[in-house]
Amino acid sequence: MIKLQVIGNLGKDCVTNVVNGKNVINFNVAHTEKFRNAQGQQQDKTIWVECAYWTDRTAIAPYLRKGTQVYVEGTPEVRTYPKNDGGTGVSLSLRVVNVQLLGNRGEGGGSGGGYSSNAAPSSVPAASDITEPMDDLPF
Repeated sequence: MIKLQVIGNLGKDCVTNVVNGKNVINFNVAHTEKFRNAQGQQQDKTIWVECAYWTDRTAIAPYLRKGTQVYVEGTPEVRTYPKNDGGTGVSLSLRVVNVQLLGNRGEGGGSGGGYSSNAAPSSVPAASDITEPMDDLPF
C-alpha cells in the first residue's frame, strides 16, 4: 500500500456531493515548498492535490473553507488528461482516509483543531502575567 500525507491550505471551499448513495467531500490542497536553485535564488514550488473524502461524517464540511490549513492522508492516484494544446496533462489526486483541521491562514500555525479561531478565554492570564512561584505544588 502507498500512503500519501499532505499538509497545506485549501485552494477553495469544499463541495459535498452524493454519488451512488454515498457522500463525498471534494477539495484541493496546495503544498508549497521553498528551496534555492543552482544560482542560490529563493524559489517556491507549489503542488496541488485534488482530494476526495468518501465518508458519512460530513459535519467537517463547513470547516473546509478556502485558506484553511489541513493535514490529509490517504491513497494517491495519478491521472492523465488531454490538454488543449494536444499534450497530456497529469494531476495528483488523493482518496482521503483521514483529514485533520490545523487552522486558518494567518493564525501563525495550528489551532489544535481549527474549529475556532483564537478562542482562548479572556479570563486565563498569559504566562508572563503569572507572578507566583512555579515550584509550589497545590497538594
